Parts: sequence; C-alpha cells; structure tokens
Amino acid sequence: MGKAWAQEATAFSAAEKYGIRLDRGDIDRAERRLAGRIWRTPVVRSEHLDALAGARLWLKAENLQRGGSFKVRGALLAVEQLATAGSRGVIAQSTGNHAIAVSLAAREYRLPATLVLPSDAAPVKIRRIRETGAEVVLAGTVLADRVAMVEKLRDVHGYDVVDPYENPHVVAGQGTATAELLGETAAKGVPLDAVVVPIGGGSAIAGACLAARGYEVAVVGAEPAAVPAFTAALRERQPVTVAAGHTIADGLRPERIGALPFGLARGSVAEVVTVREPAIAEALRAAFLDARLVIEPAAATALAAALSHAAGFGTDVGVLLSGGNVEPGLVASLLTGHADESRRVP
Repeated sequence: MGKAWAQEATAFSAAEKYGIRLDRGDIDRAERRLAGRIWRTPVVRSEHLDALAGARLWLKAENLQRGGSFKVRGALLAVEQLATAGSRGVIAQSTGNHAIAVSLAAREYRLPATLVLPSDAAPVKIRRIRETGAEVVLAGTVLADRVAMVEKLRDVHGYDVVDPYENPHVVAGQGTATAELLGETAAKGVPLDAVVVPIGGGSAIAGACLAARGYEVAVVGAEPAAVPAFTAALRERQPVTVAAGHTIADGLRPERIGALPFGLARGSVAEVVTVREPAIAEALRAAFLDARLVIEPAAATALAAALSHAAGFGTDVGVLLSGGNVEPGLVASLLTGHADESRRVP
C-alpha cells in the first residue's frame, strides 16, 4: 500500500476527526483500494421484471459478492485502516451482514474479532461469522442493546470498533457498489434515471448519494414500513429512534439512522419508499423465479420499491440487490403455496 495508501487514508481520517463531508472523490479512492479484493458482481436483467415494473430494471447482484453482501466493501477498508494503525482486534455490532463482512476482513488481516448480533439473528449469518473463526455475542433485539454490549466488550478487550454507520471508510466502501452499477450501465450507453437502494442504518443510501454525484440520476431509498427510521428522520430533520415493528427484512431492522449517513443523504435522496411485508415477500419470490437470483429480504425491499414505483422514476432504473444471506427455510416458506396468478403482469 505504502505512500498511496497513507495519502488516501488521510482524507478519511480528516473526515472522521473533523466531520468533513465525504465527496465523490472518496468513492473513487475506495474503488482503487478495493481493486482485486472484491468481486465485480454482475448487473442482471429480466424481461418479466421489466414488464412488472413498467421500466427497464438493472439489478446489481451484490448477493453474489464475497460474504454474501455488499458490506464486505466497507469492512475491508475500515479494517485495513485499523490494521495499518496497529489494532489489537476489532469489534462491531450488526443485524448480520456487516458482522459477516468485518469477520472476513479481520481474518484477512489476522486480527481477532468479536461481533455482536441480536439474540434473534438469522442462524445462517451466525454460522458464516463463526466459520471465519470470529466470536459471536448475542445481545437483545434492538440497536441500543447491541451498542451497549459493544461498549462493554471494547473496554474489556481493548479492540477497535468498526461502526456500520458512522465510519467514513464503511460509507465510502458501500458507495462503490452503486458506483459500479452507474459506471457499467453508462458504458453500455444507458444512463440510469434512478437507482433504488435499501435503507437500514444508512451506509448504503449515503454511499449511493456520494456515488451519484456527477450523474443525472435520482437516488431513491427503500425501507420497511415496519421500521421507517429514515422517513422519521427526514420528518424530524434529525435521526430519531422509531418503534420497530416485525419485518422479514432483518438487515433493515436498525430503528435509528446513523448520523453520518443522514447528514450525507438528507439533501440528496429524491424519494423514500416504505414497503409493506407482502410486497417484500413477493419481490423475493420474483427475484428467484424471474431473475434466478436468491436474495435476502433486505435486497427484496429495494426490488419491491422498484417494481411498484419504477415507472414513475423513468425508463431505466438501477436496483442495488444488497445481499443474499437468507435462511433456506424462509425462502422455502415464501415459495411454497405461491399462486402463479398473483404474479400476472397488470
């Protein structure tokens, strides 16, 4: 890495320490740092999904990424910075995918890692973390429980925290997924009218807003109606904690948007679509049956928003399919008893 790495890390350190806003250049630097370390995931098309949406959909299949989600992008950058600075180990809280990504990055840099997940975390996500050799700690069911446990364990072990929302390396890394999508479609001579991104803690939508700078493209967020944290934050003009209802989109369960992502995205997001549970389930089925993609409900939330609203966004709409770490039993249950007539093109 050497001098180039040190120079690029300086920009992120400044942002972290002094609150300087990240910009499109940080996405470019993140792409260079990730070159050869992540998989260039395909952009998938489906004529049937286009017909359902009333627009051409360009699906960025990050469910095929290392670790099963786009989260490995930001985790690699954040853990790399900490390892270079002499970290003793890392700790992070997550509903699942960020924890998987941090555990993979920690293994790459031979750092011990402890990941804090909710007590009802998906077994497939717990298993993937343990396969890396990292420790899993379960704590409550809400964000505050996990954050408190992270603080406690940080004091015990002296590990560095890799925050899934407030770390600028994480946000910039996540933005490279949208940057790839925009760049690939532009290279095909297809400028996107909009890109739809799922919203959980906010790193994906913030990164997408950064990546979209310089493009005439609307950034649209999609979140479960059961956990409308970003919608509430826009209404109150600051991050607030919402009462989280049940959602199958476990990756979008954080009941409070991160401060850094909200600051980056609040003035750049064109629209936020709240998606109800039946639509999330139907989008997951549609991805499987029509695009032959196994995606998790968080990714299906973005697809559901595109299927129902894309015609109003324009002719060509990108969708970030953020991950594919889904319980096989959930997929089976959603597919079982599904009636073909419910998927007829209007």
